[in-house]
Amino acid sequence: MISRFITGDDKELALLACEDVVNVSKQVEDLESEILQELLPQDASDEHGAVLEVTAGVGGQEAMLFTGELFDMYKSYAVWKGWQLSVLNIDNTDLGGIRQVTASINGHDVYKMLKFEGGVHRVQRVPKTEKSGRIHTSTASVAILPQYQEISIDINPSDLKITACKASGKGGQHVNTTDSAVRVLHIPTGIVTECQQGRSQIKNKEIAINLLKSRLYQLQQEQQQGNLERNRKIQVGTRARSEKIRTYNHNQDRITDHRLGESLFNLSTFLTGGELLDDIIESLHAESRHEILNEMLQEYKRNKNK
Repeated sequence: MISRFITGDDKELALLACEDVVNVSKQVEDLESEILQELLPQDASDEHGAVLEVTAGVGGQEAMLFTGELFDMYKSYAVWKGWQLSVLNIDNTDLGGIRQVTASINGHDVYKMLKFEGGVHRVQRVPKTEKSGRIHTSTASVAILPQYQEISIDINPSDLKITACKASGKGGQHVNTTDSAVRVLHIPTGIVTECQQGRSQIKNKEIAINLLKSRLYQLQQEQQQGNLERNRKIQVGTRARSEKIRTYNHNQDRITDHRLGESLFNLSTFLTGGELLDDIIESLHAESRHEILNEMLQEYKRNKNK
C-alpha cells in the first residue's frame, strides 16, 4: 500500500513515505538484532576487561616493527573507545620495534570487542632496508585474555618460580637500574607472566600473579568446555595462534580479513585504530552470531530427527 504513495504524483507525500520506509526498516533491523541477542548464548567473559599481548613472529626486525605498529593501533583504538590501557610489560628494540608487549585494558565491553583480534596478523611490504625492492612477509601474534577482577584459583606457592629483573624500555633513570620488574613462572604449565609497570617490586609481583591467575582460569575454562569452537568458530583463542586472521598489504594499501573473506583499503587510516577497525570488529561479531545461530538450528534439527 505504501508503494502507492511513493510512486504517486504527490512528491511531498512520496518523500514522507520514503522516510517512513527507511525509519521502519531500521526499527525492524534493530528488533531483529535484539531478538537474536536474546536467543544466542552469552559469553560470561564479555563484560570483563582484557589483557592484550602482542608478540613478534616471523620476520626479524621487520616483525618487531610491525608488532609496534599493531600495539599502537590497539592503543589508539582504546582511546577512541574511551578505555583505559596500562602497559604491564614491554620489550623494546633499539630500532624502535617491540619484541613483546603485554597491556591491561579496562572499560565497557573491552573483552567482548577485542576477543576476535586474537591470532596471527601478517604484514606484506618492502622494508626500508631492502635495496632490491623485494616485498617481505612478516607476522605478529595477538592474544586476548579476559581480565577477571576476582578469580577463585588456588596456586601452590611451590609451583611458582618468581624472579626479579631489571625493567627494559627507552631511557629514564629508573630503567635498567633497579630490579623492579617481576617474572613469574608457573612450573606445572610453563606459563610465564611478567610485569614492569611501576617501580614497586611488590606491586609488580601482585600484577604478575593476577595475570597468571587469569591465564590459568582461561586454561581451566577451555579444558572444561572442551570445545570452544562450538560457539566461536571464527575466534582464534589465546592458545591457538597458528591461524592467519588478517593481512596488511602496504603496496596495495589493502587490509584483508581472512575469516570474513573481505578486503578494505586505506591502510594508514586503519592503523590509527578508529572507525575502520571498529567496523571490521563489528562485522566479525555479526559473522559470529550467524555461525552460532546456524549451529543452534542444525543442532535443533538433529535432536528433532532422533
